[in-house]
Amino acid sequence: MTEPTPPSARHAAEHGASVSLDPLAPLVIDLDASRADSAAPPESPGRIFWRQLKKSPLAIIGGVVLIFFYVLALLAPFVAPYTQEEMDRRRYFHPPHALHVVDSQGAFHLRPFVRETRLANPSAFRYEEDPSAERPVRFFVRGAEYSLLGLFRSNVHLFGLDGDSRIYLLGTDSFGRDEFSRLLYGGQVSLTVGLIGIVISFSLGLLLGGISGYFGGLTDSVIMRATELLLSIPSLYLIIALRAVFPIDLPSQQVYLGIVAILAFIGWAGLARVIRGLVLSIRRNEYVVAAEALGVSRFRIITRHILPNTWSFVIVAATISVPGYILGEVVLSFLGVGVQEPASSWGNMLNQARSIRALTSFPWLLYVPGLAIFLTVMAFNFLGDGLRDALDPRRVTGGRS
Repeated sequence: MTEPTPPSARHAAEHGASVSLDPLAPLVIDLDASRADSAAPPESPGRIFWRQLKKSPLAIIGGVVLIFFYVLALLAPFVAPYTQEEMDRRRYFHPPHALHVVDSQGAFHLRPFVRETRLANPSAFRYEEDPSAERPVRFFVRGAEYSLLGLFRSNVHLFGLDGDSRIYLLGTDSFGRDEFSRLLYGGQVSLTVGLIGIVISFSLGLLLGGISGYFGGLTDSVIMRATELLLSIPSLYLIIALRAVFPIDLPSQQVYLGIVAILAFIGWAGLARVIRGLVLSIRRNEYVVAAEALGVSRFRIITRHILPNTWSFVIVAATISVPGYILGEVVLSFLGVGVQEPASSWGNMLNQARSIRALTSFPWLLYVPGLAIFLTVMAFNFLGDGLRDALDPRRVTGGRS
């Protein structure tokens, strides 16, 4: 007759421990084997993503740079010492002010200061500093009134000078406007065009690509032929042609919305084709077939079961695509058909550096907006590369990488 297995031995065996089933032998449990099987639970997808992202220092740097730029653009009225339209008719093409901490007597100052300048050569716009006129930089000074975030009004600016003295950290343009202030205000246009355009175009691309891949047939053919038509036209010429539809004298706010609409209109086609291919493979998965068998509506299947599985690709593609939208706005404004003066964008700031004289005599007109555009594009590319590696499923297997 077979002896029943003792409950303690059965419990140990169920948990992977080594036991002896001889009823006359003493019960021996291998606790090391039991501990080995009670390992730490697998990491959550969020922790895996963050751990992978931290392996890319360039992606972290890119993210920090972008956060810094967007915060500056958001707080532009407060950080900028002057408005984007304010002109100084005594200082056209003024070079960037030098910050000093040692005065003309050789004394050191903790508070930086600038020196007043005078126009030494009007024809060449050459300025000379006056060592006897030193103006300390003040923080939280009062100036032009503004509305911050549309929530409250204030006239306090982050820094400035006392009285009628003015500080130009990045110089002035041909109208005597502060380049630093215009750079911050221009960032509100150039940086947000990319984000809003991506949201609109990727929403269209996801929806149309998902519908095309799921339904197939005539619907698929119509949508794909439309994408091929858009992709066959050179994007720059298409952007300029669409911009020509709008009157050239539109207010800046309407021009901004028009640029966003144009960039979004031409940006959805490429994504829709990729999403279609992903949906064609995802729709064959068991959970999609099960949802169809349960009578779940097609719209719910697309939006709740299929499209969420494309998010890892969409996030990476959106991050890498934002620079293209920013450059699209820059090109339009540089060519004079984008945001119009006196409103600023990085494109129309760059427009002032078109002449040979501007490049040779007033180089800050080129490197101020040009460097901002370069750093933004590189930061988005670095962040996109890092996100692509962190979200790559081939790098993560079974919760371990």
